[in-house]
Amino acid sequence: MTSRLPNDLPDTPDDADLLPETEDEASLPLAEESDEAEPAEGPLATGRAVIARAAKHAPTGPGVYRMLGADGTVLYVGKAKSIKKRILSYTRLVGHTNRIARMIAATASMEFVSTATEPEALLLEANLIKQLKPRFNVLLRDDKSFPYILITADHPAPQILKHRGARSRPGDYYGPFASVWAVDRTINALQRAFLLRSCSDSYYENRSRPCLLFQIKRCSGPCTGEVSTADYAELVREARAFLAGRSRAIKEELAKEMEAAAEELEFERAARLRDRLAALSAVQGSQGINPRSVEEADVFACHQQGGATCIEVFFFRTGQNWGNRAYYPRADRSLDEKDVLGPFLSQFYEDKPCPRLILLSHEVEEQDLIAEALSQKAGYKVEISAPKRGEKRDLVDHALQNAREALGRKLAETATQGKLLDGVAAAFKLEKPPQRIEVYDNSHIMGTNAVGGMIVAGPEGFRKSQYRKFNIKSADLVPGDDYGMMREVLRRRFSRLLREAPRGGAAPAVAPLAPAPTDLPAPPPAPAAAAQETWRTRGEPGEIPVDPAPLPPTPAEVQEAADDASPWPDLVLIDGGLGQLNAARAVMDELGITDVPMVGIAKGLDREAGREQFFIPGQQPFRMEPRDPVLYFIQRLRDEAHRFAIGSHRARRKKDISDAGLQAIPGVGPTRKRALLRHFGTLKAIERASLADLEQVPGVNASTARAIYEYFHDRIGA
Repeated sequence: MTSRLPNDLPDTPDDADLLPETEDEASLPLAEESDEAEPAEGPLATGRAVIARAAKHAPTGPGVYRMLGADGTVLYVGKAKSIKKRILSYTRLVGHTNRIARMIAATASMEFVSTATEPEALLLEANLIKQLKPRFNVLLRDDKSFPYILITADHPAPQILKHRGARSRPGDYYGPFASVWAVDRTINALQRAFLLRSCSDSYYENRSRPCLLFQIKRCSGPCTGEVSTADYAELVREARAFLAGRSRAIKEELAKEMEAAAEELEFERAARLRDRLAALSAVQGSQGINPRSVEEADVFACHQQGGATCIEVFFFRTGQNWGNRAYYPRADRSLDEKDVLGPFLSQFYEDKPCPRLILLSHEVEEQDLIAEALSQKAGYKVEISAPKRGEKRDLVDHALQNAREALGRKLAETATQGKLLDGVAAAFKLEKPPQRIEVYDNSHIMGTNAVGGMIVAGPEGFRKSQYRKFNIKSADLVPGDDYGMMREVLRRRFSRLLREAPRGGAAPAVAPLAPAPTDLPAPPPAPAAAAQETWRTRGEPGEIPVDPAPLPPTPAEVQEAADDASPWPDLVLIDGGLGQLNAARAVMDELGITDVPMVGIAKGLDREAGREQFFIPGQQPFRMEPRDPVLYFIQRLRDEAHRFAIGSHRARRKKDISDAGLQAIPGVGPTRKRALLRHFGTLKAIERASLADLEQVPGVNASTARAIYEYFHDRIGA
């Protein structure tokens, strides 16, 4: 049978009419490959003709194919054991689902990449899907790297810390954990249980007395010799053993030590061991379900409701539950759970280490092929199964219950977000609910390291991949000129927007990765808008069916619409009062942009939340009711813009301090820098110092101490 990959759904409920892979090419139906056998006119017929011509030059071996639209964007990426036979299946006159029919109708050209084996094709397909994000593939979203716990091995007193990214530092890595919160919670408990240091090496080397963590019994104090090297090494051994899964043995050892200490009347030592045992129990208790027969596995459970899909992933390592995370992949409504879960699985491990066991809630297409590809990539055997009974099935059921609950919450949030956008439109007298809101804010300290921030929100929530920061570059700008900074940010943002996506025009097409075959016919006109609608019924041969009663959009379809939407905002919010709004409006008038609604948000008296004033050009300022949900929503947008701008400013300021040292702070020269370091020991200690402590440094007066304190804390201009 024709190879069916996870992202390439069956075109018909019964694939018996497809040609087996072992048949000779001469047995292919010539009528579908010949130019004389073109079906009736229409977008679907035109797409079939394009695919039939491309099939003449398609490779007969395994590989990946891409279907491109008239503007060059990639519509679909698929893999096949035989590319030629796979794409010929698209030229049939009947049996296509509505999703496949839309895809064929939109196809203007095709590209092919040959691979040595089918598993290689599967891995390449997953890579291209994540890179190109084709609209007809199942797309994994919010795919961030996972955090790990690292116990270092490059220092006599190993450090325990959170780690994300490349594993370049020597040491033992434990994970992945589902979230930073799960890592922080575990590290805090392990510090109480094993008293390992979490401070940096430079901080450790400059200590002359134990820090606060020693006082609150979360560190054994190796920096100042409070614990011997041999005893600290034993604590590190126990921590590694616990994280490696030998938790029961470690707890038994501590219990014996506690009993022995009590018998010897060493009650203080027994109490410390008791507290460590309690901390270990807290770690395991907070992990919820902990399997007995599963040492290492990832559990994937897929649930669908109302046309939306949620995949819950649980991570089990060393017999412990290290957290879970919910994903909401973009997928067509017509796909069922197994059709979404297979492509998701291939993409999930494209840039992550894979466990030896993967448990699924549903059997997926080409499950053995996915396992073979992951084994080839990992270098060891990877097993994929959908258990039916026993403890493994209990783990899957637990994950499935979490998927149901998470999807219910997501659907409720999506509905609420739509109501809030309706309220925004009513409050600011917009013609329709905004699909793209941009919020702007600036951050600086006395004009230094000035940064402008832009965040984006829409029906699906915050679009963090579209956030932008602007390093203020104007040489003639007066330090601290908020109006000038706002003018520069908006001028740069909208000047570029005018160049790349002129108002009323579409954004430039993305160039294909490789040139299309040269002998293909000229691309046909773009398919009709009907080719982009959501359909639920099969149509007659040669027709594109239209659903007379479309379903409400799902979260995935809301996200898809956001991806395809215009980059122009429907509403611009400025964090500031009338002055900032007038500066922004002047830039828009200068650029000839008059149809983008703008609103200024000024904090009330004493900067009290809930008393914000709103400024709209040509209208009187007004306030909303203090308990209005729309007001809370706008406050969230403003606070997110403020957080993003401050975070960008801090990153730039930290780099300046790293490059120039403390002398980057106004009023601090070489003499005061030496005095500060002599008094506190390290830069981290100076950053943590209170204002009163800074004033005690010889040669540092009150105004300089305040400047240093404000440089490292939250009193940042906005």
